[in-house]
Amino acid sequence: MNSPDSAMVMALDARVRQFAGVMESARVTRPGGEAPATEAAMRDLLALLKRWREAGATVYVIGNGGSAAVASHAVTDFLNVGRMRATTVHDSSLMTCMANDFGYEVAYANILKVMARPGDGLIAISSSGRSRNITNAVAAFREAGGTAVTLSGFAPDNPLRALGDYNVWLDSTDYGFVEIGHQFVLHNLADRLRVGQ
Repeated sequence: MNSPDSAMVMALDARVRQFAGVMESARVTRPGGEAPATEAAMRDLLALLKRWREAGATVYVIGNGGSAAVASHAVTDFLNVGRMRATTVHDSSLMTCMANDFGYEVAYANILKVMARPGDGLIAISSSGRSRNITNAVAAFREAGGTAVTLSGFAPDNPLRALGDYNVWLDSTDYGFVEIGHQFVLHNLADRLRVGQ
């Protein structure tokens, strides 16, 4: 039996420590820039999710590429574990229709303008926080009377981080860390929903 390569183990150990640092650096801001302690902010987010669930609101979760995969996984957890009305809107036929007819930068926004109702929730995910279709979607959703939560990383002044009612930001420019970190945050919230049912 071969033993694991020590250089690989060290690299993995180093990456684990780096990821732990990214998660410890997580910050949640509100409009106006107030930044409660991260655990207090997570409790606030959990309370928001519970209000959405109790009101029968629909929670839309959106992202591009890897963040779309995070969105799909989060919807599965919110629906199955959290017993919430949660959905993605990135069906390939619908997205390609909207992108073809109106442009990709407004594809999500146009879908949400039709589907969102006052009181619904949006979780918008973009690693860089600079994806125009995601920022446009948040603006359209809030105009429709919904509440938005954003998850981003990279630059602390990225555009998405200024748009949500709650904005989760991870201090990393590593796509893998940011995507996994966003998944970790959303999974943690879903797990808390199950415990608190």
